[in-house]
Order: sequence, then structure tokens, then C-alpha cells
Amino acid sequence: MDTLSWPMIFGKMAMQFAPVWIALLVTFALSIQFKRRLGLYGKLFDSTVGMAGFALVAFWVFTALFADWIITYDPLGQLSGMKNAVPGTPTTGVENAWYLLGGDHLARDVFSRMVMGARRVLAIAPAATIIAFMVGITLGLPAGYFGGKLDTALSFVANLVLAFPVILLFYLLVTPEIRVTGIPVALAAVLFLFPVVFVCVLLNSRYFTSPSKRNLYVGTAAIVGLWAYSGLAFNADPSGFWSMDPNLLNVFVSVVFVNAPTVFRIVRGMVMDLKARDYVAAGQTRGEGAWYIMLWEILPNARGPLIVDFCLRIGYTTILLGTLGFFGLGVSPESPDWGSTIDDGRRLLSIYPHPAVVPALALMSLVLGLNLLADGLREESLRD
Repeated sequence: MDTLSWPMIFGKMAMQFAPVWIALLVTFALSIQFKRRLGLYGKLFDSTVGMAGFALVAFWVFTALFADWIITYDPLGQLSGMKNAVPGTPTTGVENAWYLLGGDHLARDVFSRMVMGARRVLAIAPAATIIAFMVGITLGLPAGYFGGKLDTALSFVANLVLAFPVILLFYLLVTPEIRVTGIPVALAAVLFLFPVVFVCVLLNSRYFTSPSKRNLYVGTAAIVGLWAYSGLAFNADPSGFWSMDPNLLNVFVSVVFVNAPTVFRIVRGMVMDLKARDYVAAGQTRGEGAWYIMLWEILPNARGPLIVDFCLRIGYTTILLGTLGFFGLGVSPESPDWGSTIDDGRRLLSIYPHPAVVPALALMSLVLGLNLLADGLREESLRD
């Protein structure tokens, strides 16, 4: 078999991504059809920038979901004779099969590693950012609402963390030697408790006047939350449903620890502004509790800027994860995450650029999509 030309390479890649195109088509068709009923998400489809960003992000999300169908080879598998193979090289011993984007220095398929790398990145960045937001919101709401010594103490701790250079702090937190000290587990024990507290307080404040519903919802949330907490923080779930590899725990905790203080400061500042609004005074007059006012009156009115910051922060976290992988501090040395793949390919960049350029373009496109999505959401939230 001959080496494929670039038009044929792009054509075959497009065919491999068929599940993604179908999912995108269905998502856009349904979203545009019902956009007037979908709130801020629906309004996103009135913005060209927002739609472009959403398309890029959705492409990589669906790629991560359907990665097992899209890849052409095992991303960790090595084929004889395919070391540093150029894009479109036919594989030896297999009929009608090619390394569509070439091979790396260990004869692994660059295309399959790029596709599976999306799953690695999107399994960490959004989940870690969600927990960072729960930590920041849980602490930022009372700090801004009550002020005083609580605000002073929490702000001091946040400023202390933010005083460190981010990359240096990240580097220190994910080094293998740190794991021996038990610091990642201790941080996980503290940080992973916040989502449980946040959800329980949210439900308790909402259904406080209906004890039967409150007890059911809060009890269920506490049981499920503590089950997940024991598995993720301490690897103590006997069923194994909730568990986290030590390397992944290091990276995950680092992302949460670095992002939470910034979210805290944003939430605190917004609450200090919004707590003087009339609807807050009306809630206080009705006799609503402080947490009800914070979570069900103030927080919904701060959702626009927080959603925008959430999208930007996922992009920022994606870059940080890529940086860690580039420094060899990713999830695992053989992981197909984009940062590690770029690091593997950079050594022969002047001779064989494709192993490093492909994941770099994938990383750039995802971050670009998140930034465009944030811009679109900002446009639409300002119109509310």
C-alpha cells in the first residue's frame, strides 16, 4: 500500500469521527429548535462566537465519549516498523490500515493517542473545576455575606495561597516525593468534603420548612456524598466504584487547591455587592435563613459571571494539565494526555514534528473553544 495523501488522510479521519458528527448534528438541531426554552444555554445559539466555541468544546467532549469507537489502534500499542512513521503510512502486516497521523518515537499511533488524550483531559479538568467552585462558593458566600473576622480569616488564607507562583505551586504539589508526606491525602480529606457540605446545606436551606422532604433529600445526599468521599479521598470504598489512582489524586487535588482561592475571591466580591439589593432585604424581612438567602437569592443572581469564569477556568486548567504532562508530572508516564504526548514528541521536533504538533493543535483548539464559549456566554448574560 502507498502512503496516503493529505486529502485522503483528512477524509479517513472524518470517517473515524462519524459518531461525533452525528452527535453534534443532533445536539445543534435540538438546541436550536428549543432554544427559547433553554434559558442561558439556549440564548448561546443567538451568538455566532458562542456557537463556534460551543461547537469546538462539544466536538472534544463527544470525542472523549466516543473515543473507543474512533481510535484506530491501541494508544499504548506499538507496531513494528512504525517508529516515527510519517502521517498516512500503511501499517505493516495489516491490510487497508494506516497510521493516519503517523507514529511517535515508540511506534504508537499519534491519531489514537490524540483521541484518547481528550478523554484524559476532560476527565480531570471539568470535575476538578466543579469541586474548586464548590469550595470557593461554600467559603465565599459566608465571607462576603457576614464579613467581620470570618471574612478576614478566610481572605488571609486565600491570599496566602495566591501569593505563590501558580506553576511553582503546581509543580511542588504533584512531585512524586510529595505523595510520601501524605499531603495530597490530607488536602483531599479537606477539599473533597466541601461538595458534600455544599449539597447538603443547599438542600437543607431549600426544604427547611418541609421536614419530610428535607430529611429524605439531605440524608440521601449525605450517604451518597460520604460514600464517594471515602473512596476518592481515602480509597476506602469496598465496592471500588469510587476510587482514584494516587497520581491522579495528586493532580486532581492540585487543580482544586490552586483554583479554589480565586473562585473564593470572585464569589466574596460579588456577594458583598449583591447583599445590598432589595431582594435580599425582602428575604430577610420574610424571615428567611442566611444560607437560604445566600444560596437561593444571591447565588442565582451571580450565575452569569460565574458560568463565564467556569468556562475560562476549565481552559486555564487544561493548559496547566498540559504543562504538567510536558514536565513529566502528568497522570502517568505512558498516559496519552496531550501534555505528555507533546513532551514525548518535542525531542525530535525538527525532524518529525507530527507527534508534538498534533496534540498541541488539539490542546489549542479545546482552549480556544472554551474561551469563545465564555465570550458568547458573557454576551448573552449581559443582555439578561
